[in-house]
Amino acid sequence: MNVAERFAGSRVLVTGGLGFIGSNLARRLVGAGAEVTVMDAMIPDYGGNLFNVHDIRDRVTVNIADVRDRAAMDHLIAGKDYLFNLAGQVSHLDSMQDPFTDLDINCRSQLAILESCRHRNPQVKVVFAGSRQQYGRPRYLPVDEQHPLRPVDVNGINKLAGEWYHILYNETYGVRAVSLRLTNTYGPGQLVKHSRQGFIAWFLRRALEGGEIELFGDGTQLRDLTFVEDVVDAFLLAASAERANGQVYNLAGETPISLADVARLMIEITGQGSVRTVPFPSDRRRIDIGSYYGSAAKIGAELGWRPRTPLREGLERTICYYRDHLRHYL
Repeated sequence: MNVAERFAGSRVLVTGGLGFIGSNLARRLVGAGAEVTVMDAMIPDYGGNLFNVHDIRDRVTVNIADVRDRAAMDHLIAGKDYLFNLAGQVSHLDSMQDPFTDLDINCRSQLAILESCRHRNPQVKVVFAGSRQQYGRPRYLPVDEQHPLRPVDVNGINKLAGEWYHILYNETYGVRAVSLRLTNTYGPGQLVKHSRQGFIAWFLRRALEGGEIELFGDGTQLRDLTFVEDVVDAFLLAASAERANGQVYNLAGETPISLADVARLMIEITGQGSVRTVPFPSDRRRIDIGSYYGSAAKIGAELGWRPRTPLREGLERTICYYRDHLRHYL
């Protein structure tokens, strides 16, 4: 059975469901026959976009609401079988410039969501979107789940706290929860309006527009990239597996690649654009983590997940999508 087919007939809530990963997850669930509600605050510059669900708009319930609204969460969580909790502030730079908003969304609201689950629907299964930023600067590579947690920015600290609330509620109140620590997800539906939510989408936009891709430092920093469809697989596996309850899992790309090589690959695929190295801006230098790539051995062994989409194929599919739809994301 395809993993998505396990959700046929189930009732699902996706917070951040008009965003990049949430909308791709909703599409897969709808295709499998789930009854899906997507919740999104549509905060400017956070990535929520109604076009992300344009092809499934008549098969999904859209609720424009903020996870910080406890009454809305109490109402929406009732009767749901699964909660995919992807709502969050994901910009590391924004978290440093406006730390209290990051605290409110990535920390306090996560506690409120779990309180809604505990009091309104303690049977719901919750999958939380964590972040590799929770680790901070790697002490060894690849980073596994035993690596020390020492975030270098406000976002990483608040994401870590949000994750631990989920694990605590799993252990203390029986609200089944699991966290996936994501790393550099890319694919159709990603925000490309600005560069504050990661380098991949910004590199892609610059290449599509025939512009110049700027690499901070020498461009040799390594990253692992995960295609959004593979990430959706991981969310579905984690939701459907009882052995995942109370666990945290890294997601990781197949092979690490330097930022310079990512940029060159995008230029090769699009047939345009250029690249140059520039000194690190001071605000980015302070929170840069250097090279990072993770180990997905734990989720592979326990849930059978591994990344399946080769980087070139994933980038080609992503570039093809934005060639057709870029105007909806600018």
